[in-house]
Amino acid sequence: MTDERFILVVAHARRDDTVAAAMRVIDSLTAAGAIPVMSPDDRNDLADAMPDPSVLDRVRMLGEELSTADLELAIVLGGDGTILRAAELVRGSAAPVLGINMGHVGFLAESERDDMDEAVRRVIARDYTVEERMAVDVRVKNAQGDVVYSTFALNDASIEKGSRERMLEVVLEVDGRPLTSFGCDGMVVSTPTGSTAYNFSAGGPVIWPTVQAICVVPLSAHALFARPIVVDPSSSVAIEVMSRTNGNGVLWADGRRSHELPPGARVVVRRSAVPVRLARLHEAKFTDRLVRKFRLPVDGWRGPDPATDVLPIQGGSA
Repeated sequence: MTDERFILVVAHARRDDTVAAAMRVIDSLTAAGAIPVMSPDDRNDLADAMPDPSVLDRVRMLGEELSTADLELAIVLGGDGTILRAAELVRGSAAPVLGINMGHVGFLAESERDDMDEAVRRVIARDYTVEERMAVDVRVKNAQGDVVYSTFALNDASIEKGSRERMLEVVLEVDGRPLTSFGCDGMVVSTPTGSTAYNFSAGGPVIWPTVQAICVVPLSAHALFARPIVVDPSSSVAIEVMSRTNGNGVLWADGRRSHELPPGARVVVRRSAVPVRLARLHEAKFTDRLVRKFRLPVDGWRGPDPATDVLPIQGGSA
């Protein structure tokens, strides 16, 4: 057993403000007796961008000096894309991810850059809660039925056409039964967490994170029945690229990991047994996060009448 505390720092090092924030977090962790950890790629990118790379002498290397099992928590400096990268780095470990938004929307982030010092203080004090978010496992099978690729997604798995001038011919299957087929630009299979990302842009519904479900949204489908559908989290969703498709498609997991889909390929999406753990500093309702992040108009709201309106016992978590 060891009393050493290893905190992963994940930073988008291509912005000056994020570089400065990373230096500040490393200093704060070190001063508190914790040991900052970075992936080799992040450390190298940060060293190239830092005016004084010697600060990184205090940083331990993930995968070379430590494994993910050694990590207590990951502090992420960036937007949602950087948080998704951090979730990939700590996948399979118990370390939760705490996002500090350095981007624009930052829907997955728990804190803003102005509150960074307070966020680090609370990490050191272990003053946070952990929320588990549903993820999905994604498998690709070839025309012979062999699994040729597997990954996971916190937000979504998208099947997209490989060429702009061609469309995909697909069959959608739910729980082992065919539902419909059509030509389209692609399909998005989303978790509740990802419902405010690609799913939202494609016209899918916003799903509260406390709702366990999988959403499927066609992209520019040539069909009468091509509406978003929401299925049970225990359901298996499969999308087959028809053999008559002219050209290849491509699978994207969280917009980060990709695999080519030739005609005959089959993508199977199921709920993962391993959730993604997010560190939370605030007890906030998801409704408030939607209003704040999307800047939704709420002028004229009078509020509930406690005498007549039925309020939930517990609000949905952010």
